[in-house]
Amino acid sequence: MSTLSTTDITDVGHGDSLCCASEEGPSAATAEVKQETLSQTASYSTSHNELNDTLFMEPSDIKMYPTEDTPAPEGQPVKRKKGPAPKMLGNEVCSVCGDKASGFHYNVLSCEGCKGFFRRSVIKGAQYTCKNSGRCEMDMYMRRKCQQCRLRKCREAGMLEQCVLSEEQIRLKKMKKQEEETARTSAVATPSPAPEMPPLAPEQQEMIEKLVAMQKQCNKRSFLDRPKVTPWPQSQDPLNREVRQQRFAHFTELAIMSVQEIVDFAKQLPGFLELTREDQIALLKTSTIEIMLLETSRRYNPAIESITFLKDFSYNKEDFAKAGLQFEFINPIFEFSKGMNDLHLDEAEYALLIAINIFSADRPNVQDHELVERLQQPYVDALHSYIRIKRPNDHLMFPRMLMKLVSLRTLSSVHSEQVFALRLQDKKLPPLLSEIWDVHE
Repeated sequence: MSTLSTTDITDVGHGDSLCCASEEGPSAATAEVKQETLSQTASYSTSHNELNDTLFMEPSDIKMYPTEDTPAPEGQPVKRKKGPAPKMLGNEVCSVCGDKASGFHYNVLSCEGCKGFFRRSVIKGAQYTCKNSGRCEMDMYMRRKCQQCRLRKCREAGMLEQCVLSEEQIRLKKMKKQEEETARTSAVATPSPAPEMPPLAPEQQEMIEKLVAMQKQCNKRSFLDRPKVTPWPQSQDPLNREVRQQRFAHFTELAIMSVQEIVDFAKQLPGFLELTREDQIALLKTSTIEIMLLETSRRYNPAIESITFLKDFSYNKEDFAKAGLQFEFINPIFEFSKGMNDLHLDEAEYALLIAINIFSADRPNVQDHELVERLQQPYVDALHSYIRIKRPNDHLMFPRMLMKLVSLRTLSSVHSEQVFALRLQDKKLPPLLSEIWDVHE
């Protein structure tokens, strides 16, 4: 299951930078943080068939076989521009509607109206219909008449969905800046002995111990299923089609085992089965790849720059590439893994992060947001308390760990691009992965 480095995240809809999203710098955790994880740019289908079955299957029931493939949607992702925004002269016009531009928003010189319209459309995953078959000429008048053509023009002008931050991401960013300021202020003050931290509440201690035990049990099941995985081919012939397919099958079968491991873990989380089946599926479909990347990061070995699965299977970047993955996806995985490795998290911290990630109320198609938030809060509180006790002198660790969840959202969108690229290579995903990653056959 994967990692990235720590830098700052800038919402170009709310600042002067053209950078889209990266990871965090240092920040200080001086107050309780309610983690309502951050909005996903890619929308997900509501089809539940394969994952619905998986929620009620045993690991041995998962079949590892390919399905027919279909061509990927056309279009290439727009490259992100980085650097400071050019200075405004005062007479610039919006690239979308021609109104007076207020600055560079989401990578494009635009007005406040088009900036807000694009942001709302992305966050809500809005679908509009044009009465003129998508042929409207966009100007200050038509922008109010045809939303579909306005959104199309936003994208054609170069606005990037991945530059849009959710309210939660903005809140975390502001909180991070405030805590950095607090840290700088306290650094010049006379150092005083750190107050003795109260121990974990008994119910928190019990919850953390159960989470760690659950994870170990799920990992043990996957280890027992290791002989079922297609062997990694010994041949190094890059032109041998059968060898390439065997490598791809090897990785997809490891991914299936990871998905089943995540599903088993989620089903044991207190409160998860209280959710409707639809909400269970909605949470799992969007969190699974992020948890796989988290699990991959804890298996990263910086000494050999490799990732080890099931104790014996170690892979470097070249091995991932031989299986058909692109370096545009491989490099961010290894960068994220290295960044997570630098934090030196223990089993309890990983288990709590995964639970927080699963109970993210802002996932697409989640209905009972209030219940999901209520189920998530004890894990956020436990992580905060655990870090304060384990790392009493590191006041930046808690927000730093929460910002890793922001990085996972970005990696998740990169993964979606990788799935489309695999389909262009005629790589056929097994049914469970096709269902959970919304690859429609």
